[in-house]
Amino acid sequence: LEADESIATCERCGSITLASKNPCELCVQPRKDAQMLCVVESPGDIMKIEESGGFQGRYHALMGRLSPMHGVGAADLRVDKLLRRIADENIQEVVIALGTDVESDATSSYLKEVLATRDVKVSRIAFGLPAGSAIEYSDSATLSRAIKGRQEID
Repeated sequence: LEADESIATCERCGSITLASKNPCELCVQPRKDAQMLCVVESPGDIMKIEESGGFQGRYHALMGRLSPMHGVGAADLRVDKLLRRIADENIQEVVIALGTDVESDATSSYLKEVLATRDVKVSRIAFGLPAGSAIEYSDSATLSRAIKGRQEID
């Protein structure tokens, strides 16, 4: 019960944090590039990328991915909050860091379309991940190379 009361979801990025530190440490660290935002599927992905040391910006967890088969649509993801953050925080680049499975690819394509109307550079991490895999199963070196080798989506 005590753990349940002391743990929260960051109001800004969606990561796991202490209820007393909301927004989380990653959202308020001055060393983080506040104009670069890495969009991931879940809070676990944030921790995995952070462990790699390959990304120095801020994060945004969608809390899922598009999955019509499971009844998950765009309205079920934190896309509206992402769009508000882009406007409110003067985000210059959005790095899409989703897996390479069909649902993640569909989510990435959807985000690319939505973000095309914004004045923001959109890139996706390089495909250093095995096809059909997810970020949570990748090692730190592969993730670091994937972040550094990201490419603009055209």
